[in-house]
Amino acid sequence: MKVSQSATLSTKQLDECARIGVLLARLRVARKVKQTDAALRAGLSRNTAYRLEKGDPGLAIGQVLRYLEAIAPGCTLLDLLLEKDPALRALASREQTKRVRDLTAAELKALDF
Repeated sequence: MKVSQSATLSTKQLDECARIGVLLARLRVARKVKQTDAALRAGLSRNTAYRLEKGDPGLAIGQVLRYLEAIAPGCTLLDLLLEKDPALRALASREQTKRVRDLTAAELKALDF
């Protein structure tokens, strides 16, 4: 009989699964790898890749590790959780809001129609 993993895990454990999924998706986007390509490299279906990125707790840890290796060869699960990958850091810096300076009086005057 199949047992739903979502029903047997605590809320904290489900949150951890979701966090791993979000980190996998962010890493894939940061490295500019299509989900289909990552799934193919890992030997998974695109649906399984989708479920991994959504944090489905019913998937095997081996699938998670193969998908991670397909996205970022040499990256460990610990590196992923600590967000050590340079691509993740670059993505985070791109997502931060940029500070914009105020226009000077001369620039405002030049823009005045």
